[in-house]
Amino acid sequence: MTARKAVQGISAKEYAERRRAALDAVAPQSALLLPAGRELLRNGDTHYPFRQSSDFLYLTGFQEPDAILVLLPGRRAGETVLFCRDHDARRERYDGPRLGPEQAAEALGLDDAFPLSDIDDILPGLLEDRSQVYLPLGADEAFEAQVRGWIEDCRSRRGGPVAALELTDSGHILHELRLFKSPAELRLMREAARISVLAHERAMARAAPGVPEYVLEAEIAYAFRSEGATGPAYPSIVGSGANACIMHYVDNAAPLPEGGLVLIDAGAEYQGYAADITRTFPASGRFTPLQRQLYDLVFAAQTAAIEAVRPGATFNDPHLASQRVLIAGLIELKVLTGTVEGILADGSAMPFLVHRCSHWLGIDVHDVGEYRFGEAWRILEPGMVLTIEPGLYFPADLPETPRAFAGIGIRIEDDVLVTATGYEVLTEAAPRDGDAIEALMAQSGS
Repeated sequence: MTARKAVQGISAKEYAERRRAALDAVAPQSALLLPAGRELLRNGDTHYPFRQSSDFLYLTGFQEPDAILVLLPGRRAGETVLFCRDHDARRERYDGPRLGPEQAAEALGLDDAFPLSDIDDILPGLLEDRSQVYLPLGADEAFEAQVRGWIEDCRSRRGGPVAALELTDSGHILHELRLFKSPAELRLMREAARISVLAHERAMARAAPGVPEYVLEAEIAYAFRSEGATGPAYPSIVGSGANACIMHYVDNAAPLPEGGLVLIDAGAEYQGYAADITRTFPASGRFTPLQRQLYDLVFAAQTAAIEAVRPGATFNDPHLASQRVLIAGLIELKVLTGTVEGILADGSAMPFLVHRCSHWLGIDVHDVGEYRFGEAWRILEPGMVLTIEPGLYFPADLPETPRAFAGIGIRIEDDVLVTATGYEVLTEAAPRDGDAIEALMAQSGS
């Protein structure tokens, strides 16, 4: 098997442009302080797999823990400064090489870099002429306390009583930048989508009654790593039978039921960018008539929602389009009574619909960015990427669930880019309509 060539990542030039955009967006005479992720103990001396803080990754591409990026607009000696771990021969023998402050500035395109151990001596001086500090408020209490300590040190250096530096959440600036994907980001997201499609197809091909859910999860994990992804962008959901009615089911331990459905929600992370696909299919290879009727209803709702994606539409328009189709179908099935608009207004369909149709997608699987401003839903613009994922769920213990529907859960999810003229489905290659799913499973012998 020949390894596929890695897709080109984000360039140093683009990282520099992102930092420039952040510097231009913050107030004059301010500072932006952004911490890297930390290594976290799982148990004993074993750590969880390290994953870089998303905002820090967006501005630097630096993949080491325990670092702090400082942006200082207008500073003549350099506007971009990094504090990072110094070299440690013993730890590097165990954990691998570190970039170190001596190489960090040149390698990352920054103005300067210092050992993290020197930050208490250096940073207060960098803040002396600043009146405002941006940082990710509410994300890391220990870091916030550290920043407040530097500010107090800065105040004492100024001499005499001075106004405290104003603390401002950096998310309002960085998350707006992250919402709009560049061509390079979309290249990585398309690769994450490609890998995720292969993983779903591999899992479908392995499915059969009696096969444990975790076997399908293992097929997905194999596809992710063998195709160059770092792993899953979130814990893979493999919910068969009634488990499909649990939104974030991750036990993945039950055997696939004869005559039941399997819902897989899984997406790869590729060079820091996520895909997010959900497919629902019959464990035995063919839908029952009722399963196919409900599946086709969700498929029609998703199709309507995707077609509602275009510049100038609101973020809520795809959701409303999917809800109207689902509610009309439930009325026809005599699960609900009333009119579509009346049920939309009173929320009586919520026991079966549960979640909204979309979320932003990017470095985070539930990516950052405002969904509305006050009472007004955000207008969709080219470069935004959102999921489209309507679902129908009929938990057996829900009094409103018709007996024949009990334990059926169906969700179909794809990743959709807003383009200048409409939309592009990044995950289009994953079989989506019922006939295509049955054909794939028949081909694999399921």
